[in-house]
Amino acid sequence: MRINILITTGANPREEIVKKKVFIEVEPSLSSCIETLAKKEYKQTLNHILKTRTKDEELLERLEVLRLFLESTDFGVLRSQYEKYLEEGKKVRFRIYSTKGKVHHKLVVR
Repeated sequence: MRINILITTGANPREEIVKKKVFIEVEPSLSSCIETLAKKEYKQTLNHILKTRTKDEELLERLEVLRLFLESTDFGVLRSQYEKYLEEGKKVRFRIYSTKGKVHHKLVVR
C-alpha cells in the first residue's frame, strides 16, 4: 500500500499550490480483499500515530480518509467490480481519496 501526495493547483500551471491531497493506493488480490487491506492500513496508521504521538497532518488525513472509506463503502459491490479482473489474471489498484469530507475511489486495471 502506498501513500501519494498530489499537490493540486488551479487551471493555470503558473498558479501557486493551493492544497495537498492524500491518495491511498490499495492493490487487492484474490487472497486479500480491499476491505481487509484498508482495515489493516487503518490499524497500522492509527498505531503509528498513537506510538509516536505525532500530529503530522498527512498521517491524520490518511487516517481520516481510511475511516471514511471503511464506514461508507459497500464492499460487496466493490468486490464485484474488481474480482472478475483478478480472476482473468489482471492486476487491480484502487486510489482512495477524500474531497470535501466525502471519500472517493478510482479503480485502475492493468
